[in-house]
Amino acid sequence: MRSTNVRTLARCARGVASNGSTMSWIEYWNEDTAIYVNARHRQVHYEVVARDFLRCLPRGARVVDYGCGDALSAHLVADACSHLFLCDSAPSVRNRLADRYLSRPDISVVSPQQFHDLPDGTIDAIVANSVVQYFSIGEFKRFLAVAYAKLARSGRLILADIIPQHVGPVTDAIALLKFAQENGFLLPAAAGLLRTFFSSYRRTRAKFGLLQFEEQEVIDLLDGAGFRASRHHPNFGHNAQRLTLVAHVEKACRPAEDDAPEATSPPGRGIVFEQSSAAASLSPAIVENRPIQLP
Repeated sequence: MRSTNVRTLARCARGVASNGSTMSWIEYWNEDTAIYVNARHRQVHYEVVARDFLRCLPRGARVVDYGCGDALSAHLVADACSHLFLCDSAPSVRNRLADRYLSRPDISVVSPQQFHDLPDGTIDAIVANSVVQYFSIGEFKRFLAVAYAKLARSGRLILADIIPQHVGPVTDAIALLKFAQENGFLLPAAAGLLRTFFSSYRRTRAKFGLLQFEEQEVIDLLDGAGFRASRHHPNFGHNAQRLTLVAHVEKACRPAEDDAPEATSPPGRGIVFEQSSAAASLSPAIVENRPIQLP
């Protein structure tokens, strides 16, 4: 449930550190970052996304929030689930999550590798909010394959906050300012956008681009991975110009591994990063200080 202002899970595309050296996205997110303009922005964002989650999740489901960030409202989602897995690449984020939800046996904090190691066919829903744009096309296809394997026969994959090709930074900024005005942090949001303009994030986005899809392009990719997908309205979060798709598993149509397409650039303006840890199957194992708790 990452912020839609600066969001990621697939975070090993090369970035630029404040001292001018290169750094990975996972290093960036493992440090203190100004993702939210203030505490109000942070609180409202997670509350809104949690409510959006609940509209799409079946009651009593086993759910993975893939790319969860600090997930301040995960308890609201967990209350409607039989078990909630919070998956994030950054060790510091996982440590905060483990401390925050220590008293919740129905919430497990896992690394991407631990997500990959979950038994196949045991998850009812996987949500990836504000994640797809940081994949390369090859990593995105591999993520779909892993998600398909983990989902139960009646499972669903929810891909939220996908950026269409016609949506750019200006549209994002307008959406954030509107959201800020509605929720009482307009002036801090304006100042935050100004800081973002001079930040390393903006330079990284300009250098490497984002993976962007039109609706039918994502549906076609999901269809090739064994899912039956459709558009969900509205999008998760505050940016109505972006896309959310709900994809249902079709186990009888599972593609053979030998038929998996090679990693190539997608249609339109899709950009392939140098490297990314977004695909769970690609991330190295990270020692977790809290064991996985299966429902």
